Amino acid sequence: CFTGHTDGVTSVDMSLDGSIIVSGSRDKAVRVWNVANKKCRLIKGHTDGVNAVCLSANEKSIFSGSNDETVKMWDVSSGELM
Repeated sequence: CFTGHTDGVTSVDMSLDGSIIVSGSRDKAVRVWNVANKKCRLIKGHTDGVNAVCLSANEKSIFSGSNDETVKMWDVSSGELM
């Protein structure tokens, strides 16, 4: 079980090898989960709930869509906005 979001989870994506899970939530956050140790990185930057997340094909970027009417691109390694 992966816990951490403080409101409903609205979107989930997984890396091809199953080692990374990305989730988006109504709590305005994106989380990047390491499946092996269940640790996560919290990514904040949206001002409203996140309703879509997607890992890029090379698994180096995360795209998130929000009710704040933005789509953002994040670096998987650092969690920084690109």
